[in-house]
Amino acid sequence: MKKKLYSTIILTSALLLSGCGAYNFSGASTGTAQSFQVNFFQNYADQSPGSTIEPQLDRDFTNALQNLITNLTSLNLTGNNGDLIYEGEIVEYRVSPMSATANQTAAQNRLTMSVNVRFYNTTKEDSDFEKRFSFFFDFPGTQLLESVKSEAHEALFDRITQDIFNASLADW
Repeated sequence: MKKKLYSTIILTSALLLSGCGAYNFSGASTGTAQSFQVNFFQNYADQSPGSTIEPQLDRDFTNALQNLITNLTSLNLTGNNGDLIYEGEIVEYRVSPMSATANQTAAQNRLTMSVNVRFYNTTKEDSDFEKRFSFFFDFPGTQLLESVKSEAHEALFDRITQDIFNASLADW
């Protein structure tokens, strides 16, 4: 009787554990892809009226996207011939006043960043896309961008890279 109970417990445990292997907490569906590449995102924000060029923004954004995909998938980062290819450009980086005080100065400013992304999946071509991703960061008008830049970039990069990841790999 004991032997039969142990056998049943072991069999049930094996079945339950084997079912857990297919679940992925990031929701990523990489299919048969084994590698990805993120081409350098050039900063063309100065071509958009009101936008400015922020030094190192292109490098930092490219690295943030590479890090997110590396951390959320088992794909290998490669410099060329990746199964999944991300490329594009930063097309907007602008600070705009959002609300005014009685003295007609900005009470709150908004930093907006937009990125145009082209995604190619060489293992499943019907999932290719070109899309614009954008997000913003609000900060008090009494502060300069320089004083909140680190926090702002972290928030912008987190949201935009997550949106790119979801659009390209999330299987929700």
